[in-house]
Amino acid sequence: MARGQRYTIGQRIEHKFLDLLELTYLAYYTERQKKAERIAECVFILDTLKYLLYVAWEGKLLSNTHYVEVAQKLDESGKMFGGWQKSLSNPEKKNRAL
Repeated sequence: MARGQRYTIGQRIEHKFLDLLELTYLAYYTERQKKAERIAECVFILDTLKYLLYVAWEGKLLSNTHYVEVAQKLDESGKMFGGWQKSLSNPEKKNRAL
């Protein structure tokens, strides 16, 4: 890939990470009725981020080690968001109120 393309995809990945961080914060403090919608947005951004990282890896912009390390952490985050979504759909199983 050309130098300009590397920086472009790198910036997109960086911005998606920041967007995910910001949206996660907002989802945590959103009222319960709108929380599921915010979490769904987080999952969408997370999936987009995974895709962009895959493209960067395929373009040889990321080493295998870095890609695997980040991909594992993103998968773990996806599981956390999934658990969060599940807890909202079954509020009676929750030990504390949100």
